[in-house]
Amino acid sequence: MSSELPTFEALRLAPALLRALSDEGYQTPTPIQARAIPEILAGHDLLAAAQTGTGKTAAFTLPILQRLQEKPLKSAARQPRVLVLVPTRELAAQVLESVRTYGKHLQALRTVLVFGGVGINPQIEALARGAEIVVATPGRLLDHAGQKTIDLSRIEVLVLDEADRMLDMGFIHDIRRVIKLLPGKRQNLLFSATFSPDIRKLAEGLLHEPVTIDIAPRNSAAETVQQRVLFVDQSRKAELLIHLAKGYNWQQTLVFTRTKHGANRLVEKLEKAGIRAAALHGNKSQNARTRALAEFKDGTLRMLVATDIAARGLDIEQLPQVVNFELPNVPEDYVHRIGRTGRAGQAGEAFSLVSRDERDDLRGIEKLLRRQLQSFEVAGFEPGAASSTPSEDQDMSQNRKSPRQQPQKRYGPQGRGGAHGHGGGNKPQKSAEHRAGKSRKVH
Repeated sequence: MSSELPTFEALRLAPALLRALSDEGYQTPTPIQARAIPEILAGHDLLAAAQTGTGKTAAFTLPILQRLQEKPLKSAARQPRVLVLVPTRELAAQVLESVRTYGKHLQALRTVLVFGGVGINPQIEALARGAEIVVATPGRLLDHAGQKTIDLSRIEVLVLDEADRMLDMGFIHDIRRVIKLLPGKRQNLLFSATFSPDIRKLAEGLLHEPVTIDIAPRNSAAETVQQRVLFVDQSRKAELLIHLAKGYNWQQTLVFTRTKHGANRLVEKLEKAGIRAAALHGNKSQNARTRALAEFKDGTLRMLVATDIAARGLDIEQLPQVVNFELPNVPEDYVHRIGRTGRAGQAGEAFSLVSRDERDDLRGIEKLLRRQLQSFEVAGFEPGAASSTPSEDQDMSQNRKSPRQQPQKRYGPQGRGGAHGHGGGNKPQKSAEHRAGKSRKVH
């Protein structure tokens, strides 16, 4: 049996959708799209596991748009027919962008975003004008339902996107309350990064004879992502990050921290070192988050420092690097983090700065991945080595030679668009000893 993916034409998508796909340069569906689109068009319930960056948003957006176009309501009232529940406002905006991109050649369809952190009145006005698609976070949707500013009685399709993250964020009770407001006869589509026991329990009570699709090996990272562990003292992590960013001219790097305070503190250090950066977390206003993401995408900011929940759903094309400034508490979050790079077959790099007290976290991640990650020590930043600066809060590059002046100590990518890894004799070798607290030095 051939393993080749079908064309979009073979999936029997409408000409207007094919035209939009062609406009974007897409010719062949991703595996999740190739398997999910026919099932959704056939009206089946769906339980799908697909990692971030696999094209899952288009996998449900395209067939839903086709359904709305082929079966328009006879009533003049534009009541919501599709409800997409998402965990964050950033993911809601991503779904809206997908609808606009693929639906631009269709007869006008309205989509309304409903999420917290912003005023509710503009949303009430938008809902009053009517919309076929509502993309919402559970809490704010229930606010509208309580005020009777939304009518969910005509919902034909319910999508739970990033369902695992919604459960992690404690939305399960809100999700169940929303489901009670919907008509019993509807199509249900559940997308999750993993099939955890909690996800399967949710699916059992929600889905009717679902088709199950599991695209990626469970808890795995994209093969196009080069994963590296750099051992360093906690107190010198910011210095090492700046050393790498300046030495190898990183222009667009997503950095993860465990806490909002940690993100803010790291941004201050990066800015003092002359690296434009911004924090992305739940304490930031919606306007600040939108501005930071836009500036990161257009190159104004070189680094975006984010917490796990705030970064969920971020869609940045051809992101070169992801850095784990701190390892996540939950091993599965490591997979979500590094899934921001190496998308759609593109090469990407994931660096984890690991201090001694994070070794157990590293072992948990490796157990989940069922593999040992390459680990290194960067010359001059070995654990226990003295800092080259009197204070972490100063520009770390002022009192040391740059990596470009010491090619024998170079470590890191060769800039955006350059080759990954190293040439000549500078290529680092994989360590087989980091479980014992040892690693290979990079010279």
